[in-house]
This record gives sequence, C-alpha cells and structure tokens, in this order.
Amino acid sequence: MLAEKYAAQIEKILAKYPDKRSAVMPLLYISQEEYGHITDEGIVEVAAIIGEDPTAVKSVAGFYTMYSKQPKGTYWLQVCTDLPCALKGADQFYADLKDYLEITDDGGTSPDGLFTVEHVMCLAACDKAPMLQCNFHYVENLDMEKMKAHLAEWRAEAAGSKTPKKKA
Repeated sequence: MLAEKYAAQIEKILAKYPDKRSAVMPLLYISQEEYGHITDEGIVEVAAIIGEDPTAVKSVAGFYTMYSKQPKGTYWLQVCTDLPCALKGADQFYADLKDYLEITDDGGTSPDGLFTVEHVMCLAACDKAPMLQCNFHYVENLDMEKMKAHLAEWRAEAAGSKTPKKKA
C-alpha cells in the first residue's frame, strides 16, 4: 500500500540515495505517518521498497526513539523535562498538561485519542522552555494558557478534516 499511495514521495526519497537501503529512515517515517506507529505490515512494505530483509528494517525502527512501536494520538507531544527545562518550570508544565488532557501515565493518550503526552530528555531548546515538540515540530515558550490555545487549534484541525495534519 505504501508503494502505491506514496509513490511520488518514495521516488523523491530514493533519488537522494545511491543505495536504496540508506532510505530506510525516511521511509519508516512515511510508514509511521500512514499507520500511526511502526507496524509489522509497514516494516515488510519498507523492506520490499529497499530490497532488504524485514529484520534489518525492524532493527532500525527498534533502535531509534522517534519511531513509535505503540499507537499514539494524532498529536504526539514530547515535553522536555531535562534539568535546564525543569529549572524553567517544565516538570510542573508537564504535570499540568497531563492533568488538563486527563492522562494519568507517561506516554498515555487522552480519552479522545488525539493527544499522546510523554516527557523526553533534551530537545536542545533550553532557552525556550517550557517547550515541547508536537509531531517533531517545536512549540516553545509555553505556559498552560498558550498550550490550551494550541490544543484547541489542533482539536479544531482534527475535527475539520478526516486526516489531520501531522505537524504543529
């Protein structure tokens, strides 16, 4: 399915690399985008595209933390709680965000299925803390009022289309 649905995007990615195997990471992003997380089906499809054994593709997906092995919400919110950010209130921000979204566990998903929230270490934007990345796009200089506005925007975006955009 990926090869047909994303043919133009895949062709563009493959053109960047002299060896197809080198395209495994961007192709895994396409798979994760399509299925919501890394699936066995997606691994097999990526392996077929690059002419590699699925085990080799699975080892790449398993090594890097940017590939999710479990289903996530439409919006994956990763809050930096490393020391510099914690000193600027990130721990409290993280707790308040989880409470607001009614999430009890780290890496949990909101009851509406839209938001998965987890804490991460060092997103390299210490001077703009509290901050997070939403689907790999930074959202910086946050407080709960600004965050509530972002959440409302993302909820409206998700309600306005069958396939919400994956970027913040």
